Amino acid sequence: MFDTLTESFTSAINKIRFYDDEKALTKALNELKKNLLRADVNHKVVKELIKKVELETKAKGIGKDQFLEAMHLALNELLEIGGSKGFVFAPNPPTVILMTGLQGSGKTTTTGKLATYLKNKQKKVLMVAADLQRLAAVEQLRQISAQIEVELYEDEATKNPVEVVNAALKKASTNIYDVVLIDTAGRLAIDDALMDELEVVKKAANPSEIFYVADSLTGQDAIRTATTFKEKIGIDGVILSKYDGDSKGGVALGISSQVKVPLRFIGHGEKMEDLEVFIPERIVNRLMGYGDVEGLAEKTANVIDEKTAKRLTQKIKKGKFNFNDFLEQMESMKKMGSMSSLLGMMPGMSGMSKAIKDFDFENSSELKNIKAMVSSMTLKERENPDLLNNSRKQRIAKGCGLTQVEINRMIKQFKNAGKMAKKFSGPKGMKDLQAMMGQMGGPGGMGGIPR
Repeated sequence: MFDTLTESFTSAINKIRFYDDEKALTKALNELKKNLLRADVNHKVVKELIKKVELETKAKGIGKDQFLEAMHLALNELLEIGGSKGFVFAPNPPTVILMTGLQGSGKTTTTGKLATYLKNKQKKVLMVAADLQRLAAVEQLRQISAQIEVELYEDEATKNPVEVVNAALKKASTNIYDVVLIDTAGRLAIDDALMDELEVVKKAANPSEIFYVADSLTGQDAIRTATTFKEKIGIDGVILSKYDGDSKGGVALGISSQVKVPLRFIGHGEKMEDLEVFIPERIVNRLMGYGDVEGLAEKTANVIDEKTAKRLTQKIKKGKFNFNDFLEQMESMKKMGSMSSLLGMMPGMSGMSKAIKDFDFENSSELKNIKAMVSSMTLKERENPDLLNNSRKQRIAKGCGLTQVEINRMIKQFKNAGKMAKKFSGPKGMKDLQAMMGQMGGPGGMGGIPR
């Protein structure tokens, strides 16, 4: 998500990397300023950030390491706005969230993404279709509900959102839901009618928190509209939507400090899983190219339970990892979002995330071919790939519409991957893997900022 911003910091570092004088610092600061403005970071935010980095670097003594430390500190101060981080549950369930935003901001889709995030945390969620202004809003939420298998409350018999909210909250209290997400009406622009309706809905819902969904593609306008919503009805957090479509990405750096409300989540793809918690310290590490190991661990834990992981580890160690296990893992990986997003969270791998930006597990033609091949196998063949002789491969090729050459290649790749996994599964293997990663670049290499 943060490729452009990370490149801004990388190019600034390169101006001071081998020097330790004021001339080099001035060049680095000018480079940083130019790139941040190009990335659509607000000019006041840029000015404040540059000043802090300059003063801190000079105080510690000019040099690459001091410049890095100063940037890390300044970014943390910029993003660390007082308030909650991520999703905060109310002391007594259900936690009621009012989802607000302008029409076209991605509010309804974001409601579905937030519901998916909570569902993956084993929470019982009720979505509420209270946007009765946009004709397709209820139908859109209905389709999302079916896709992510989260319950939806809707009432086509009324055009009064307060009636919908009251009935939904009654249902939530009697059926013991953990979270209620209320999708409210939006407009193409802020007007009195919208604010009046939201005020009435807010009073009826008595929400635990109000989230404002801001469209990243609108740049600095997103900050202005978020500020207006805060002044008119009060908001507790911002969610940036469509962040993958904003190649500049600078709005994420300035929105918290300018609106004085914490940025809580960032939506960055079309899948329902493409929503990430915005925790300043972790985001700063990613911006600096150091990755987000904690975030990656949390994401993994949400889709792969400990027992399954242990079972698969044992099978890999024994060389018994089969095609059924492979398909199971592919389904799990799909839930984790895009490959580029995952690589961006790995230390030193941010450079690779840009190279495979368009790759995802669901739409990869290679993975589709593998799934087609496995689907054409018998249960015994899936469990024991060694059974796959020439005649079986011919039958499988006909069944999935591929050539036998392609079948042979994919089976060979699968077996080689199994051997490599077995090799690296033990303690010695992990040391070998770490050494190999170190040679490839590790933290500070392959696109990361040198430390």
